[in-house]
This record gives sequence, C-alpha cells and structure tokens, in this order.
Amino acid sequence: MTLKEKYKVKRIKYYEANEWIMKKHYAKRMPSIMWCFGLYDDQNILQGICAFGKPASPNLCEGICGAKWSSCVEELNRLVINEGLEENVLSFFVGRVLTFFRGYSIIVSYADTAMGHHGYIYQATNWIYTGMTKERTDIGMEDGSHSRHYDKDIDKKANRKKRSAKHRYVFFAGKKRMTKLMRADLKYPVLPYPKGENQRYDASFVPSATQTILDI
Repeated sequence: MTLKEKYKVKRIKYYEANEWIMKKHYAKRMPSIMWCFGLYDDQNILQGICAFGKPASPNLCEGICGAKWSSCVEELNRLVINEGLEENVLSFFVGRVLTFFRGYSIIVSYADTAMGHHGYIYQATNWIYTGMTKERTDIGMEDGSHSRHYDKDIDKKANRKKRSAKHRYVFFAGKKRMTKLMRADLKYPVLPYPKGENQRYDASFVPSATQTILDI
C-alpha cells in the first residue's frame, strides 16, 4: 500500500490539535492558529498535525517580500507526527498540506538550532532556505506566549529569556503566476541548505483525541 493509499490529509479544528501541540510538540505552548490539518491513516486514526498562523512580528511579514505582500505571509508554526510511521510520511504530509493553498501565500517556517534541527523536512519539500535568525533575548512569559502579550507590571529585566537562533525557510504556495511574482520580490538571500546531524526529542506522548468522525 502506497502512502497516498494509506494516508489522507484533512482540515481539522484547532481544538483537535490541542494535545498534540501542548503535550507532544517540544515547544509545549499554543501559537496563534488560522489553519490546522490532520494526517489520518486508513483506520481514520489521527497520526499527526500541521498548524499555520499569522507570524507574531509585523516586521517579518514585511521583511520577506515587502509591504505589498505582507498580508499574504503565514507561518507553519507546529508540525508533529507519531513515531514509528513509514519512511517519508512526514514529507508526504507536508507536501499534501501545501496543496490546500489554492490562492497564493508566502509561508515561513523555522528549524530550531537549540533542538538540533536543520529543517530537513523543508528541504525535502523544496522550501527556500534564507539563512538564520539572530540569537536574542526578550520578555519571558510564564505561559510561553509571545512577548507582545506581556503584563506591563512585569519586571522586564528579571524576566528576560534567551531565544535561540533558528534556520528560516520560505515557501511560495498557490497559483504559479502569483508565486512567481512574489518570489521575484524576495528580500532574503537564497542560500544552500544547512546540513548536520539532527537530534531527536521525546514525542512519545499519545494524545487522547486520535480519531474523528468528521469528514471535512
């Protein structure tokens, strides 16, 4: 049985991905989510999720391809699947998800160097590598949320957290004519893919919400 025969990709509600994001993904926090997709096997069991949202930084949205395309920028901000699945199922999942973008979108995603990631899944699905973000510090929130949501009474100096450098990838999704125009305005350099040995984190948690009766 091929991957296409065994697995289906469907739109899901964000709450169906809650445990996957909060307990299975290494970040253990909920980002802003606009779209969420599930990977289902032939038994209709949810085997993975992929979530998208608007990036927290307006500067990033404008910085990729300029202000005129800033509203088109989305971030692939969570991706996790169960362990022990077939080889190449992750790239199959991401590749299928990208076909859902029917109009045109600029998608950005990151591979965290602190987790020993290089972004091989993005390389396998033909994303553009545009270099690394700078290591920085910002206001650390107790719930892990973005620093833009900070309490004005918080001690900014005592509650700063180190943010690791991340590999940044960009993908132009949708209609070919529009993606060609957007790519022509890319402000970041196109660089060779980074290589190195990936580290693994414990993703053995089994979410309770693994099956759906919805056919979305």
